[in-house]
Amino acid sequence: MLKTTAVAATFCAVAGAGIVGYGETTAQAAQAQTPTQSQAQAQTQSASSTAARHGHGHGHGDAFSGTKKIRVGGYSVNVSCSGRSAARKPVVVLMAGGGDGLDTMAGLQKTLSKKARVCSYDRLGEGESDQPNGTQTIDDSSRILTGVLDRVTDDRPVVLAGHSLGGLIAARYAPDHRDRVEGLVLMDATIPALTAGVSKAIPDSATGMAAELRDQTIAVNEGQNPEKFIIADAKVRSAGNIPVQIIRHESQYAEVPDYGPALEEMWAEGQEQWRALSGRSRISVAAGSGHYIHVDRPDIAVKAIQRVTAQATAHS
Repeated sequence: MLKTTAVAATFCAVAGAGIVGYGETTAQAAQAQTPTQSQAQAQTQSASSTAARHGHGHGHGDAFSGTKKIRVGGYSVNVSCSGRSAARKPVVVLMAGGGDGLDTMAGLQKTLSKKARVCSYDRLGEGESDQPNGTQTIDDSSRILTGVLDRVTDDRPVVLAGHSLGGLIAARYAPDHRDRVEGLVLMDATIPALTAGVSKAIPDSATGMAAELRDQTIAVNEGQNPEKFIIADAKVRSAGNIPVQIIRHESQYAEVPDYGPALEEMWAEGQEQWRALSGRSRISVAAGSGHYIHVDRPDIAVKAIQRVTAQATAHS
């Protein structure tokens, strides 16, 4: 039973839920690079004074550094920003996976902010942000993201770098916001049609652990996750001719031997589908990585984000 639960948690993390246990591991990995409470309070005080000078957090894309709560659509949203960059350079926005808060992106943000302006945030239902009032769709999540960008970018373009569910939300957001999103990095993003994919990879005839994985994944997609977010299957739409880097894991389903190959094929095919986002899409495999690419292979994640940011800057 314990083994079944652990595998189910891992698979649901891939589905975008980030079930407790898998998410906690990544939080611990980032903890050493997360500001202490006293540091965060000092940074928030500094942020408040800086924001006051620039007017409600607007300025030159560097309105504050540290972690603070902002109001978006009637909700309190926890946001972290760090680093500075040239005026023409896009702001990098990191988007954590389902069940994860911005703290799981702390290590990546710390490295990237040495050369760029980088922000991350807790979506509703995650981390230190408010709980959603009810079920969320992609439109709801997109409105929160737009509100965050309005506050932290000062109308500058952005590169969205998302992991798992964060990657799916970034990929769904970009086509409707071509004036704002100039690059995408998808780190093992939840695939475009996960419900159909897992139903095919693990048929109704399956029993035991495999059946449990399928049923839990479908339940997660229907909104039984911390964000109450419905992960709906949908076709991939073009986001224009922007640079897009898609990175997928090397191995994830070894604990499901009977259906592991079918699940890996499903995931690989789903990652290929994201290439329709742009004619400038590239896809690669992070050697030695599981689902949490930015933790297992932070070097690959950093290089991909820096490369896409540079490409976006060159065409701005």
